[in-house]
Amino acid sequence: MKVLVIGGGGREHALIWKIGQSPLVEKIYCAPGNPGIAALAECVAIAADQIDALLDFAHNHAIDLTVVGPEVPLTMGIVDRFQAAGLDIFGPSQAAAQLEGSKSFSKDLMAKYNIPTADYRTFTVHAEAVAYIRAQGAPIVVKADGLAAGKGVIVATSVEQAITAVDEIMLDQVFGSAGASVVIEEFMAGEEASFFAFTDGQNILPLASAQDHKRIFDNDEGPNTGGMGAYSPAPVVTAALHEQIVEIIVRPTIAAMAAEGAPYRGILYVGLMIKDGQPRVVEYNARFGDPEAQPLLVRMKSDIVPVLQACARGKLAQDSIDWHDKAAVCVVMASGGYPGEIDKGHPIHGLEAAAKIDDLLVFHAGTTVASGAIVNNGGRVLGITGLGATVAAAIDKAYVGVHCIDWQGAQYRTDIGRKALGR
Repeated sequence: MKVLVIGGGGREHALIWKIGQSPLVEKIYCAPGNPGIAALAECVAIAADQIDALLDFAHNHAIDLTVVGPEVPLTMGIVDRFQAAGLDIFGPSQAAAQLEGSKSFSKDLMAKYNIPTADYRTFTVHAEAVAYIRAQGAPIVVKADGLAAGKGVIVATSVEQAITAVDEIMLDQVFGSAGASVVIEEFMAGEEASFFAFTDGQNILPLASAQDHKRIFDNDEGPNTGGMGAYSPAPVVTAALHEQIVEIIVRPTIAAMAAEGAPYRGILYVGLMIKDGQPRVVEYNARFGDPEAQPLLVRMKSDIVPVLQACARGKLAQDSIDWHDKAAVCVVMASGGYPGEIDKGHPIHGLEAAAKIDDLLVFHAGTTVASGAIVNNGGRVLGITGLGATVAAAIDKAYVGVHCIDWQGAQYRTDIGRKALGR
């Protein structure tokens, strides 16, 4: 079969790496791809949001299955367009993708169906949002309602910081139309975890646990990013807690979306806050996490392609996934200046040396080719993913790879996975 993967980041590189292992697959295309992906798939110069061009390509090249990586084309309705044309595509419909595309939609859904999450209010008027913050006090969480590339959430430790966040989102429009309204939430203390499940709109197939590291600096300091590293499995998600998450959050969410007339097919990502053994939803995403996809996919032993196809067709019958015993840790190397204005265009050194290291994978995200060299071209540039018998061994392996690679201004956290060691 022929597969088209849409996107060009580390998540898509990992997906293609995994899809390419399936005996069912004879050809993989990626639109637009990146230099790392180009070693595994034929890259096509079509952006992820050019839905008409992607649909034409899928028709013209007899694509059997399309897999959507990023959230933007999902919220634009790419799945609806492909399905209307009779093409198999993995991902939620435009209506179902509102779970990620609108934080107010997801919060209202959780409130209606009693899915545990933080208390919240949604505001479209700046003055009312500011008054609410003053009345509630801090710490408090301010979120742009729409898509903001993982950067639209501000955990404010003071009233002044929260008001500044509202000013920037609603008045300065730093996230564009995503900030036309804001969701202001109760601050939830605890430990974060990421939980993923495949679903065909009715049946679910949970994945192994993972934990992301959102802040730019060590010790979870600094502004939020798209994610600076992840590991799997996450010891905070015990077997009992895994089952609890499925029963009180994942199943009710899928049932709620069906009841609302927007059945959810694809991969459901639930960002969780866990305190005293009780999980609450921080946010939903309508696609694989990045960087969580990297450690999860390298640990997955089962063939992923039948699962993707079954979800797309509404016929998910598989009830388990086989996992490798090894742990995996992904450390993100980012450009100087990230998550603000980035310093790009610098040659990346050490990729060939890293490629020779056993149990180490380098997934490209923000890279391109200039003057014959691979250079940094985005905020998050590489996902250095190590495997090991334990999380500690996987951490060591990942940082061996990190220390092989460098470019001007490169930055990364030095504490990815440390929370797991405490358990």
